[in-house]
Parts: sequence; structure tokens; C-alpha cells
Amino acid sequence: MWRGQRRFSISRLPIIFIMLTLMIDAMGIGLIVPVMPDLIQEVGGGTLAEAAIWGGILSTTFAVMQFLFGPLMGGLSDRFGRRPVLLTALVVMALDYVLMALAGALWVLLLGRVIGGITAATQSTATAYIADISAPHERAARFGLVGASFGAGFVLGPLLGGLLAEYGTRAPFWVAAALAAGNALLGWIVLKETVTDATRRSFNWRRANPLGALRSLGRLPGVTPLLVVYFIYYVGFAVYPAVWSYFGKERFDWSPATIGLSLALFGVAMALIQGGLIRPILRTLGERGTVVAGHLFSIVSLIAIAVITSSTWVLLLTPIAAFGGIIPPALQGIMSARVADDAQGELQGALTSASALAMMLSPLVMTYTFAQFTDAQAPVYLPGAPFLLAAGLSILGLFALLVGTRRST
Repeated sequence: MWRGQRRFSISRLPIIFIMLTLMIDAMGIGLIVPVMPDLIQEVGGGTLAEAAIWGGILSTTFAVMQFLFGPLMGGLSDRFGRRPVLLTALVVMALDYVLMALAGALWVLLLGRVIGGITAATQSTATAYIADISAPHERAARFGLVGASFGAGFVLGPLLGGLLAEYGTRAPFWVAAALAAGNALLGWIVLKETVTDATRRSFNWRRANPLGALRSLGRLPGVTPLLVVYFIYYVGFAVYPAVWSYFGKERFDWSPATIGLSLALFGVAMALIQGGLIRPILRTLGERGTVVAGHLFSIVSLIAIAVITSSTWVLLLTPIAAFGGIIPPALQGIMSARVADDAQGELQGALTSASALAMMLSPLVMTYTFAQFTDAQAPVYLPGAPFLLAAGLSILGLFALLVGTRRST
């Protein structure tokens, strides 16, 4: 019996809260992206290439915390419920943005990214809530709605961040704090618990640590190759949050407002694709075919972004690049169908750790690559080099999918 048939009533408001939580997570990140190059130079000094490397360090720190705490949050939500985990994280997230708004040194920004990574690890809990209320055959499409929420946040966040940058590099942090606090209040009022005594799972530290969770899932038939593909996808996808701001400023001399608008355009396309187009794509291609198509779109768009020197054409390529966003929900749908109902939180926690592990590696590699090819002493000037690297990873991911999975997946 799927969990949506349990004896509790779920109104639309709790679902809206979950979607808002995911959207605010993305907004909080997107709000600060347009100002990060200027903010890092403001508190630490140095060149744009040096600021990019520090940006990579901050992003990696954030991802390390997500990696370490993703399975823990998922396991805690399986044991104690989704509601307390989500609400506590939102309150702490609001306080963290206040801390970053007041930061006057790089170490304070670093501390803020430590706390922020922990609170953002509740993505696994929010996604598990969606799994709780969905039939197995509905999960892939509803995971697409999860992606659409991130897409919507990715639209609004950079757009607002770019506009708020006119009021200083700290303004976006204050707005992010207010959004997190307001959503925590909404959740306190409307969120219903979906974990019942029948599905409550005992907490196990072996499953709650990231490596243990990945090993546990890796023992399930056919899951390991999909985890590898999922990981490779996020290593390549991380090129956008890792270097886009620095890339836009270096190659096109974009202002924070223009960077925000360009990221918003990407988010609009992502929301439309994951919120609507993914359903007919899944019906037409199936889950495995959808993953293949997503890789092909990613490869073409990443190579084009790397070599094109016209900002207009780069913006026009954005919808094609966003089609890569059909990969994660399709992969999640395949894996979710292979995992028992009482382990959905563990699955989502492990997937959060896999993506966070990718984000630990990717920002350092991508920003270092950017710095090496934009430094005054660079043997070859190529700001788009990180995107060529990401395209190579997409080719590797597609190969891993075709070789490591069966047609029936």
C-alpha cells in the first residue's frame, strides 16, 4: 500500500509549504549569487580570479555540510517526522542569513556557509514528503514538480538578487532571512505530519552517515549505476552556480543585475521543463530515454556556451541548457521505484549526499579551471573552459548510463 492511502488528510496548504520550502532554498542561493564576486572582493580583496577561487571554497564548504548531514536529516525525518526537521532547519537558516548579512571577513562568510549547508540538507526531507503522498507511478512526475519549485526559486532568486544589489551587497541576505522566517511560520501553522507509527523507522547511525547510506543503497539491484550517473550529472551541472557569475563578468562584463537576469532566464526554462514538459517527455521516452535525451541536450549546450562569444546567443541557448534538468527527476523515479516505502527518506538523503559530494568537488575544480584560463599569465585565454570540462563529464555520464544499465530501466 502506498503512503498516500494512509489514514490522514493532507490539504493543499502543507504541499504548498513543501514547494515553498524548496523554492526558498533555491531563492536563498540565487539571491546571493549575483553579488558574490563583489562581496568576496569587498571583504577579502584580490582580483576576480582570486575571488572565483574563494567562491569555490565557499561553495565546497556548503556542499561538504550537505554531504555530511543529508542522510542524517533524512534518517531523523524517518524516525521523528518531517515536520520538526523542516521547521527547525528553516529557523536556523533565517539566522544564518542574518549572520552573513553582517559578515565583515571571509571567515564569517565561511562559517555562514557551514551553517547554511546543514540547513539546506533538509532537501531530502522535503522530497521524502513528496514520496510519502505519491503513488509509485506518480513519483517521477512529482519529483519533476520538486525540480520546478527549485526552478521557480532559481528565477526569482537571481532576479531579486540582481535588483537588490543596487542597495548594496548585503541587501539580498536580509531578504533571504525574511523569506526563511516567514516560511517557517507558515509551516508551523499548516504542515501536517506524514510519518505514522506504521511507517516510522528506527534511527540507525550506520544508515545516517553519508557513506553508509550510499553503501546501503548500492546493495540494491541496479541502483549503483544510477547513483554513478546521478553523481556525474551534478559534477557537470555545478558549473552553473560555481562560475556563471564570474564567467559573465569576465567574458561579457555583465553587472550583478544582468547576471541575475541571465540566471532567471535559465530558471524560467528549468521550471517550465520540469513542471510541465517532463510529463509528456516521460510518457514518450520513458524514464531511461528521458535521461539519455537530457544528456544529449546538456552536451550540446555546454559546448556552445564555452565557445560562443556573443552574450545574446548565450542567452538564447539557455532554454536548451535547461533541458538537462530532466535528468534528475527521471533518475529519482527509477530509483524510488526500487526502494521500499519506509526507506524513501533514506533514499533521498543518500541522493542529497551524492549531489553534495559532487558539489564538494565541482566548485573547486570549475573555479580553479576558470582562474587558470583567465589569469593574466594564462597560456590560453578561455573563460569558457569550465563548460568544456562539464560537457566532457556529460559525455562520461551518458556512457555510464548506456553501459551500466539495462534497457528495462
